[in-house]
Amino acid sequence: MLRGGWQRFSSSDWGWRSAVGVLSLLISCPLWADFGRVGQLQEKGFAVSAEARLLNADAAPLASIEPMSQLSPASVTKAYLAAAALERFGPQHRFTSQLISSGRVQDGVLRGDLIFEGGGDPGLTTEDIWRLVQRLQQAGVRQVEGALVVNQWRFGPVDCITTDRCDALTRVANAYSAPLSSAGVNFGSWCANVAPASAPGNPARISLCDSQSLGATIDNRVVTKPDNSGTEISAERITNADGDVFRLSGQISTNARARDVYRGAGDAAEVTAEVLLDMLRQAGISVRDGWRLTSVRPPGDAQRLAAVDSKPLQELLLRIMNYSNNYMADVLALNLVESPQAQLREAGLALEHYAQSLPGHGPLTLYSGSGLTTENRTSAHGINVMLTEMFHESALFPSFIAAFQSPANGVMRFIRRGSDTFQHNVMLKTGTLNQPFAVRAAAGYFRTAQGRWGVFSVLVNGNASTPYLNWSQVLDPLTQDLEAMILAN
Repeated sequence: MLRGGWQRFSSSDWGWRSAVGVLSLLISCPLWADFGRVGQLQEKGFAVSAEARLLNADAAPLASIEPMSQLSPASVTKAYLAAAALERFGPQHRFTSQLISSGRVQDGVLRGDLIFEGGGDPGLTTEDIWRLVQRLQQAGVRQVEGALVVNQWRFGPVDCITTDRCDALTRVANAYSAPLSSAGVNFGSWCANVAPASAPGNPARISLCDSQSLGATIDNRVVTKPDNSGTEISAERITNADGDVFRLSGQISTNARARDVYRGAGDAAEVTAEVLLDMLRQAGISVRDGWRLTSVRPPGDAQRLAAVDSKPLQELLLRIMNYSNNYMADVLALNLVESPQAQLREAGLALEHYAQSLPGHGPLTLYSGSGLTTENRTSAHGINVMLTEMFHESALFPSFIAAFQSPANGVMRFIRRGSDTFQHNVMLKTGTLNQPFAVRAAAGYFRTAQGRWGVFSVLVNGNASTPYLNWSQVLDPLTQDLEAMILAN
C-alpha cells in the first residue's frame, strides 16, 4: 500500500523494497499499465479521450487514447476556471459587495436611494448581508428616504443558454440551475426548512430559512407521519404572476430531524432585495420606497456607506471544485470579463483565451465555467497541458491542487473506490452530464511509487444511441489503470 503517496519516498526506503514490491505485484496482478480497461468503453460505442503522463519528463505519455479528440469535459471545465482565476486574480483576491448612495446622511436619515452594488461575490450569503447591514447601522443610518436599489451592472440578469437554466425561469426542481447575477446571494436560491409537526397527520412545519417575511410563497403539501415512517420530500419552485412559489410535498416522520431544502429562485437579484430589505427592517432601518432592480452603472458621485468582502479566492475554489457548485463557477467565470453586462459566452471566451496561451494546448471551445453547457469541448491532452502549467506555477499550485479531491477523503462519496493505491495517491476533479448525452470525465494528479508526479485526463462521451453510463463503469477501470501506472513508475 502507498498510503504515504503524497510524501516523497527516500531512495534507501524504496531501494530495498522495490524488488519485493514489483515481484509481489507481478504475482498478484499483471502490470497492465495503460488505459486498456478504460478503452473497453469504446467497444460499447462511447467516445474516449484519455492521456496520462509524468511531469518533469520529456518522454512519451504513459498511456493515451485519442488524446487530441475534442469531447465534452462537463464539470472538469471547472479546473480551467480555477487555473484562469488564480492566474488573473491570485489566491488571496476578494470580491467586494457594498452599500453606496449619492444622498447625504443627516441626523440618521439617508436622503436618497440606498444602492446595493453587487461585487460578483460567488459565495455571498445571508451572513454577509447581515454583516453589511450592521456596518450601515454603525455608519449612523437609521432611515432611508428613497428606495433600496439592487444594482447588478457588472452582470445580470444573465441570459440562459442551457435547457436547464431556461426551463428554470418558470419552474425548477434543483438548485444548480439558479439564475446568475453579480448581486446574487445564497447561490441564487431559496431555502426552506422542513420540520415534522408534533403529531402524525398534521402538515409539516415549513418556513423560509432566512425569514418568513420574504417574497416567496410556501405551498406546503408535506404530511407528518408516525415515528420511523421515513422521510421523502420533493420540492420545486414555480414562478407565476404573483412571484415565486416554493411547493413542497411528501412526508416526514415525527422523529425526523428538520432539514433544509434549496431550489433555484426565479431571479437571483430579487432574492437579494428581499433578504436585504428584511434585514434592514430587523435592524431598525426603515426604507420608504421598497426595493427595485437595475443594471445601470451607479452614479459616479455615489459614496460608500458599508462594504463586505468575500472569502479569499482560494477558499471559494474549494467549494466550487469540491462540491462542483455550478452557480459559483459561472459567477466566477463572469468576473473574468472586463466589460459590464457580461454574458456566459464572453466568460467562456475569457477561459479560452487563457487556455490558448498555454503552449501546446490545442483547440478548445468553452461556453461556461461550470461545464453545464454541453457545447464545451476540449481534449485529454489539452487538460493535461493546463494541469502541467499549473504544477510549475509554484505560487499558485498549492491553492490549485487543494481544490481537487482525494478519493479517500473527498466530499463526493462515489469516488471512494478502488485500492488504497488509487485512493491515497490521486487528486482529481470529476464531471457528469446525463442530457442530451452521457458524459463522465475525470482529471487530476497522481504520485507514483517512486514519488514522481503525473497528470491524467479521461473524457468519456456517449450519444443518443449509447446506453446509460454510470460512474462505476468509468471509475472502476480507471482506478485499475491508474494503479498499474502508479506502481510501475
